[in-house]
Amino acid sequence: MSSSKETLVTAFALFSLFFGAGNLLLPPLLGYNAGEAWSWVTFGFIITAVIIPILGILAHAKLQGTMFDFGKKVSPVFSIVYCIIVYLISIAIPSPRTASATHEIAIHPSFGTSPLLTSSVYFALVLLFVLNRSKILNFIGKFLTPLIVIILFLVIGIGLFSNDMLMNASRFEAPIISGVLEGYQTFDAIGAVVVGGVIIISLNLKGHTKFKEKRALIRKSGFIAGSGLFIIYAGLIAVGALFGSDIFVDNSLSSDMQRATLLRGISLAALGTFGNTVLSILIALACFTTAVGIVTGTADYFKGLFHGSQLAYVITGVISCAVGILVGQLDFHSIIVIAIPALMFIYPITIILILLNVVPDKYATPTIFKIVVLTTILFSVPDFMGSIGFGDAVAFLEDYIPLGRYSMGWVLPALLSFMIGNLLKFSSPKKNN
Repeated sequence: MSSSKETLVTAFALFSLFFGAGNLLLPPLLGYNAGEAWSWVTFGFIITAVIIPILGILAHAKLQGTMFDFGKKVSPVFSIVYCIIVYLISIAIPSPRTASATHEIAIHPSFGTSPLLTSSVYFALVLLFVLNRSKILNFIGKFLTPLIVIILFLVIGIGLFSNDMLMNASRFEAPIISGVLEGYQTFDAIGAVVVGGVIIISLNLKGHTKFKEKRALIRKSGFIAGSGLFIIYAGLIAVGALFGSDIFVDNSLSSDMQRATLLRGISLAALGTFGNTVLSILIALACFTTAVGIVTGTADYFKGLFHGSQLAYVITGVISCAVGILVGQLDFHSIIVIAIPALMFIYPITIILILLNVVPDKYATPTIFKIVVLTTILFSVPDFMGSIGFGDAVAFLEDYIPLGRYSMGWVLPALLSFMIGNLLKFSSPKKNN
């Protein structure tokens, strides 16, 4: 396979592994509520749903190891605990969420089947792909992703050019912050540290052994995948904003039903009665590829943890799919509600680890890692407490922590700790760790 063709296949696979249930359902409603401020919301959404995740892929290109390498400079124990938490969250929330979304939007309206039947068949197919992981990259990159992209461009392209560009006023007080926080819900930063490892191992299985060649391939693929995600997200947000005056979304409905109603309305407006069928195929494909990436990444990690044991790989895959079947019985909204506390705790840490692994090593020594990660954890506690119902106990901190009222109180302290740590390091006579 030529290098350019392999770059495209890898980029398509990356795009598809990222693009799941939340990536499809979240942007249109975000645009719908943003109205005239859709471009500002898009800017915020892109930060956490495109820029940070692609930086995560670039960090993988630099490290070319596993997720363990992301946190090992803090300490090996921290890194192991972090990895286990991320993988447990991944198989317990975003993976089952893909099955739930597929059932609610693609399967149940047409066939009226139970969630148990849908999730059982769904994760049986996921397991089949996971157990044949050497073929994953090619199959997803060559066949599934092009189909997903074609359908998305049809919906977005026709939607943009068939509307009168009438937008409602924005419902957001701070559109950029709203976009940033909604980007959390895609799980793409966590997805980057999970599926990046899948890409590394897949390339190794295909015979890529040279560090520099793999780094170049992953970087190029990451930029292509990131560009694709940016175009798709911006298009879906814009279409949601444009159809704000044409499609009624009942605010009394749960947020997941609002998202489904709007997306179905856009598909029908853009593609006619065929729109429902197209939407069902799109959601099923987008969700499925993401679930495959999550379960494969989790199984790869525990295989490495048990010294390359194939049995550990198989058992992890089976357990991950069994958890997917059980949690997949919940509706999409319930899974998002469960996800919020986990996101408020693990997402800031993940973002910081990605950024620290991207910057040059001289600015990210083990000492800097420890200081910045500890600061991030400390200033994420109020957001986590608020997400589990103890917001009143920490509400007074919002007046003292910049961006605290926007659930982003960790950002400036983490940045300051990074800058101060480096200033002290470079001003010291001994420039050691």
